Amino acid sequence: MPATVTLEPLGLHCIFSDGSEIHRPIGARKAIRNPLLVRTLLEGATDLVHPHGRVNSADSVSMHFTAIRQLDTWLADAGFTGSASALTRSALAQYWMSGVRGSLESAQKAMLRCADDQQHLLAPDVRALVDGRLFNTNKRHDPHQPYTETEWARLIRTCRDEVDSAYRAFRSARDQAAAPNGHRESLRTRPVHHWLVLHHGPEPLVKEIGGDQWPFRARYGMGLRAVLDPLIPPLDVIIAYRLLFGAYTGVVPDGIADLGVGDLDWAGDAEILLSYVKGRTAAESLTLSRQATRLLEQWLDHSSVARGFAPDGLRDELWVRFTPGGTRKGERWMSTSPTQLSISEWIKRRQATDEQGLPLQMTGDDGKPLRLHLHRIRTTHHALRDRSHWRGSRRATLDPNRSPAVEGDHYLTNTTPAQTVEVEDIIAQAQGDLVRRAQPPVVLATGEVTELVRDYPQHVARLGLDDTALAQLLSGERDVFTAACGDQLSGLHGPKGQPCPARPWVCLLCPLALFTPRHLPNLMRLRGFFSRQWQQMTTNEFMPVFGPYAHRLDVILAPGIHFTERALQAAAAETPDTDDELPLRPEERTA
Repeated sequence: MPATVTLEPLGLHCIFSDGSEIHRPIGARKAIRNPLLVRTLLEGATDLVHPHGRVNSADSVSMHFTAIRQLDTWLADAGFTGSASALTRSALAQYWMSGVRGSLESAQKAMLRCADDQQHLLAPDVRALVDGRLFNTNKRHDPHQPYTETEWARLIRTCRDEVDSAYRAFRSARDQAAAPNGHRESLRTRPVHHWLVLHHGPEPLVKEIGGDQWPFRARYGMGLRAVLDPLIPPLDVIIAYRLLFGAYTGVVPDGIADLGVGDLDWAGDAEILLSYVKGRTAAESLTLSRQATRLLEQWLDHSSVARGFAPDGLRDELWVRFTPGGTRKGERWMSTSPTQLSISEWIKRRQATDEQGLPLQMTGDDGKPLRLHLHRIRTTHHALRDRSHWRGSRRATLDPNRSPAVEGDHYLTNTTPAQTVEVEDIIAQAQGDLVRRAQPPVVLATGEVTELVRDYPQHVARLGLDDTALAQLLSGERDVFTAACGDQLSGLHGPKGQPCPARPWVCLLCPLALFTPRHLPNLMRLRGFFSRQWQQMTTNEFMPVFGPYAHRLDVILAPGIHFTERALQAAAAETPDTDDELPLRPEERTA
């Protein structure tokens, strides 16, 4: 069995899918009040351990122990001393309605349900309550918000400066230690320190301290960390490398934590195919960018000395490190992730502002220490990647076991302020295009000012045309190829204050365009151009490019609507079926 209940002391013995094993008593922190009920809940918990359930780590067991202790304490305070079979619907409902955390309520119900499946202990109404909906649902997490551009720049700059300066110190120390006679100099010189670390590793120096730093400092002229750090990357440098790697790749934090050297598959000399495993999914892979590839190359070289002296079981771990103080178990070599406390302290040590009080390093836009969230780094990576250029389906590098809705809520719908402004501008332009297409064309059959003022007063008011401008508009002084333009410097299709760069057919849908009889020959030339393009393009190619303009031209040239059929025939007769008289670019010409 992957999990069994231990009686002395009362607790669980679990073996997980990765081969790890724990013996954990439930009363180690706080004595339990009702051992009979607690034992029943533990027996139910055995059915929740992998492969029967989703409990597959020591942390998950700890959460279930917390759920058991809370239920045991509340029931004992309420005067309940019986077994699980004596539980009542009212007591459990009162407890869960008192405001229990949703994850704890779910764990308690799961354990009671499994115990009842094994022994048929619960009364029917209690079992119905256990099988029912949760009283306390977990709060929906807000989507991860990407860091602002300034916060992201400070994060990248701080990490980049740290890893680059540490790598320069490493290369300098390694070059000094390469001298064959370096060990014969005074022990108080730096080349000797580097030579000792490079040839004997860090552990002999740690053992030499013997619990007292003073003899070591007197002998070598500096502390142990100052001797080791140039060649053995300290935790601070490793934190900076890991943060940079997450920022460059967008790989999930637990995928970064479990990487090994064997997960790096070199595709030539300049590209790496990274294989990683997300905690609850199958294996995934990602072709690293040049930036991330160079960072990994640097780290592999930077950690080469430490990796050479690491134990065999850790030598192939990507983030192997040496901790002189060791853990409570006495382990000095490890590859586990830095704790949140270590990262918080790392951030606090990197607070700096310039002369104007503006943040320079790991400081948020609010002036406080930057709150570092590894999933926000991933979100920002995807937000910036989408802003730079499209790379195809992003589902290829996100969690395939999540629904698109969850991925969108957590990683893909959040935008930076600059992105939001750009998206809103695009939406406004698209809405403006739709509105302009819905407006009827401004066409005058005779080209008289009185007709324009009478039939299109809103057009005159919108353009702010005075008598002089109206005269110029109708006399041809403001003509472009296909129409008379109300204001060629309005910047509707280009920079404001500059001549409009739009192609001739764009004027057909422009709200500044005015069509008069003198424009009929050019409109006919444009109709012939559309006809020739239709013959040499497929429908799917023609419609997105020329379709709306061809439709508007058909409306303007419809016989008897704006111009007489005789006028249209006369204009068509003087129009050749060629591109020679059209202002086209070479690539726009038809065969």
